[in-house]
Amino acid sequence: MNVIFIEPGFPANQRQFVRALAQMGAHVIGIGERPYEWMDEETRSWLGSYQQIESVTDEAALEWAVRQAQEVQWVDRLEAVVEAHVLPAAHVRERCGIPGTSARTAYLCRDKVAMKDVLREAGIAMAASAGLNSIREAIEFAGAVGYPIIIKPRDAAGAAGTYRANDEEELLHIAQLCGLADGAAVAVEEFVEGHEGFYDTLTVNGEVGHEFISHYYPNVLEAMRARWISPQIISTNRIDDPGYEEIKAMGRRVIEALGLQTSATHMEWFYGPKGLRFSEIGCRPPGVGQWESYCSGNEFDLYREWAIAVCHSRTDQQASRRYSCGIIALRPDRDGNIFSYEGVEDIFKQYGENIVEQYFPEPGTPTQSVEAGYMANAWLRVRHEDYDQLRHILNDIGERVQVRAG
Repeated sequence: MNVIFIEPGFPANQRQFVRALAQMGAHVIGIGERPYEWMDEETRSWLGSYQQIESVTDEAALEWAVRQAQEVQWVDRLEAVVEAHVLPAAHVRERCGIPGTSARTAYLCRDKVAMKDVLREAGIAMAASAGLNSIREAIEFAGAVGYPIIIKPRDAAGAAGTYRANDEEELLHIAQLCGLADGAAVAVEEFVEGHEGFYDTLTVNGEVGHEFISHYYPNVLEAMRARWISPQIISTNRIDDPGYEEIKAMGRRVIEALGLQTSATHMEWFYGPKGLRFSEIGCRPPGVGQWESYCSGNEFDLYREWAIAVCHSRTDQQASRRYSCGIIALRPDRDGNIFSYEGVEDIFKQYGENIVEQYFPEPGTPTQSVEAGYMANAWLRVRHEDYDQLRHILNDIGERVQVRAG
């Protein structure tokens, strides 16, 4: 099987998809923005060929590279797993006659307003929302649903560019930051009180082949605004408990309504006083290396499962559900350069057998902003057979490990 894979060299975990395809016996044709020589030797060994273009989101350039590949061999699949690449890949896929996620589905998973219009018609419970491009419309929306409201780009990924306005004064300030004051199109939503998590799948021919549920502690907007918080994302191994049935059922209805076939999916949700509410979905894997948590928690290779789905329209292994697995972000106490860590040695003595992955930037490394995300500075990935005990471990790490900067 000949599979084109978009951007094998960046970000770092892209190489795992290439590796898995090659191990399935696929001939992998890479198209990316970086010189071939910049990729590590192992990644290059998994690629059957490679074409560099200026931008993989430039549909004309991407189509040219795909057609160049088609002149040499039959292309069975064209795959993209980065949010910004999914829609351009879908457009080119359809123009070049290659099976895969449709342009309609990719668009609905990218445009927050269109997505919610379709899902609302399908009866999916969600916050009130609208697409608008003026301050007047935003004020009218807030008047109808009440403050606070959420404002984000229509094609936002995760919490990027997302703001919460608690009153009209904050709304007017945010309108300047996000371009709404100048007529930029945005998505606005009713603020939903409750706990935030996400439901991820590997979907094959429209059916869920693998599924996972993860929790944010605290919710994302709070985590991305406060330096003192050491936020966590934990995937549960209790997914078969009856309390999760509603989330799984909602996820399947969303997949059907959007016409998803063979793809990774990442679906955000809230649960609070108004019950379960859908937030948004991407037809791609989650960020923050979350698939590594799923691999470690379930003792299998999810990348291999994805490659089997792409190449053979099935899954192969069973998730063990042995461990819950989570990541904790460890933030510097101030901006500047990292100069020391406190409490790390004791943490490894106590929890070393539970730590499956780690990142501690070398002293002298410039700090990254809080808004840069969970993996921007130091972090640990930890697992335990008991979900509640894992939460205790991560809370303990967050209290005892200090990242000093200046």
